[in-house]
Amino acid sequence: MSPETRRERKKLGLPARVVVRHSSNQIAKRLLTRQMYKGPVTDYGATMVHWMRNRHKIGRPGYMGEMERPSPSYIVDMLPPSAVSAADCVPAKHLHASLNKIKHPINVVRWTPEGRRLLTASSSGEFTLWNGMGFNFETIMQAHDSAIRAASYSHSDDWLLSADQDGIVKYWQPNFNNVKVIQAHNDPIRDLAFAPTDSKFVTASDDSTLKIFDFAGGVEESSLTGHGWDVKSVDWHPTKGLLVSGSKDHLVKLWDPRTGRCLTTLHGHKNTISKTLFEKTRGQVLASCARDQTARVFELRMMRDICLLRGHEKEISTLAWHPIHANLLTTGGADGSLFHYLLDEPNPPPGTPYTPAPWDSPDPATAPAQVTHPAHCIRYAHDFAIWSLDWHPIGHILASGSNDRVTRFWTRARPGDVDCFRDRYHLGEAAAEAQGTWDRRGGRRQQREQEELEVEDEAEGLVDQKMPPRQQLPGIPGLPVPPSVFADGAGFGVLQSLIPGMGAVPPPPPNTGGATLPGLSLPGLGGANPPDFTKLAAMMGSLPPPPPLPGSSGQAFPPPPPLPAGFSLPPGFQFPDFLQKQQGLPPPPPPPVAGGIPGLGVSGDGENNSNNNMEGVQSAGGVRKRAPLPSQQESLKEAQRGGSFRPVR
Repeated sequence: MSPETRRERKKLGLPARVVVRHSSNQIAKRLLTRQMYKGPVTDYGATMVHWMRNRHKIGRPGYMGEMERPSPSYIVDMLPPSAVSAADCVPAKHLHASLNKIKHPINVVRWTPEGRRLLTASSSGEFTLWNGMGFNFETIMQAHDSAIRAASYSHSDDWLLSADQDGIVKYWQPNFNNVKVIQAHNDPIRDLAFAPTDSKFVTASDDSTLKIFDFAGGVEESSLTGHGWDVKSVDWHPTKGLLVSGSKDHLVKLWDPRTGRCLTTLHGHKNTISKTLFEKTRGQVLASCARDQTARVFELRMMRDICLLRGHEKEISTLAWHPIHANLLTTGGADGSLFHYLLDEPNPPPGTPYTPAPWDSPDPATAPAQVTHPAHCIRYAHDFAIWSLDWHPIGHILASGSNDRVTRFWTRARPGDVDCFRDRYHLGEAAAEAQGTWDRRGGRRQQREQEELEVEDEAEGLVDQKMPPRQQLPGIPGLPVPPSVFADGAGFGVLQSLIPGMGAVPPPPPNTGGATLPGLSLPGLGGANPPDFTKLAAMMGSLPPPPPLPGSSGQAFPPPPPLPAGFSLPPGFQFPDFLQKQQGLPPPPPPPVAGGIPGLGVSGDGENNSNNNMEGVQSAGGVRKRAPLPSQQESLKEAQRGGSFRPVR
């Protein structure tokens, strides 16, 4: 441990040395180290205990605890989301940004059922686990060979399903032990969902079909056809036998999983459906978002849209329902914006007319949907499109995964915290820097420190798991390495080519171990006896002398073969002097007057052009050829003669 680290630990009141004896101490060491960097740590245990102690009980008049007030001293009196309204659960504060050492777009984020960790799936096929309170790295593993597109936990919290770009579905246990692999589709799988009983699951694919599988056997039971294009999303109702799917054909369909029949088609969007999701708390509505910059909420009993969510300037890529409050819906846009909607509060901007809800109109069946605007906007949450959103099971933290290769954690603002509404995620970097709430240089330094800390955590995590270090594969750095470097598993086969367009490299000759080569019999070269130089000298003396070289001792070169019919030598070609002296050779042709071989740069008089300058010359073949650069010493002397430079006295 460095002296600087010891001094920092002494200032913070931490022990100067940490003795690691088991994995829990290793986690404690990381948390202590993270305190030096002032990293966020969110512990929901205090708020839950505070609420359970002071909540309304039988025989008590009401809530007995202290109510929140806009002051930092009331942080200890914060209540969990289940004890407050949906407006108090809007995640407006940025907590932490987690990123891997090797960055890839994050396609899926899923909280583990107990909420202790966050699982992220990237386009490289890797699973990464992040701590749910300290947000530090825990482990990483290669789960798929291609990009992971969907993942879902079962309702019993015992299984995890993941699907990838190649149409493969994998079964995982909570300890991430892969127990089964099935080929569900031949095209990429975009989404999957469990049945309420966990006995079946459904997949949505780019082959425009939905498939229902038996979970225990992993066999296909039925295929639902009806969409005219790629199916982008699917969800199973939390309590009923009802499926909802969204496709690239702009349609939202409801299905009966028992018969495979399409129950109804909802025509509300005018572009590709990106996400469809049932509300999990009550199960009476479903939400859908599309690339037409709108999201809609459909009522299942009325079979029509009741809310039209506006506000996005780009297409909406994903959405998520709050796990406790059914009126809180979060959407993520393709421009990296994060919007939070309260469905019972339309929030019309100034100058926008108020639209009544359908159930407040005389004829709810024909009334237009209520236009709802976001209650809170985070327009610069990510730099690129947000692909996935997921709420913590308690509902106090929202995780987002984006195409900018960063996983971000969001939570509600603490009492008295107003700076979080004026940070760079709400105003942008330029506006936040102008207001003094963000320092560009300090932000970059903090980001570098954070990346270094994540790399250190990842290295320590791999050491804790006793994983082997990554071996350097042969080949040219920067070129893609095939999955199998060698053709055979032992590594002694033909080496696969690492350069695109080239064939396989032939294997090296085998080691004979001193044995005689096939077709060559030399005395004394066996594996058992040493070489006999006397026999070798006798064999070499009996060989005939080699023939004399042409051109030596009066020997002439043999005449060259005649040229093929219709073939002529290129203009300007000359034979070497020793060949021109031989008899029977044709004289060299005269140099051409104009033209020549492109790229040779030969002028009309057969000599190189001597008028080349620094900018280059136009050669006879039409190719611009650069002249040689002059000597620096000569240029310096020329400048000194002109008076520009003078020698040092």
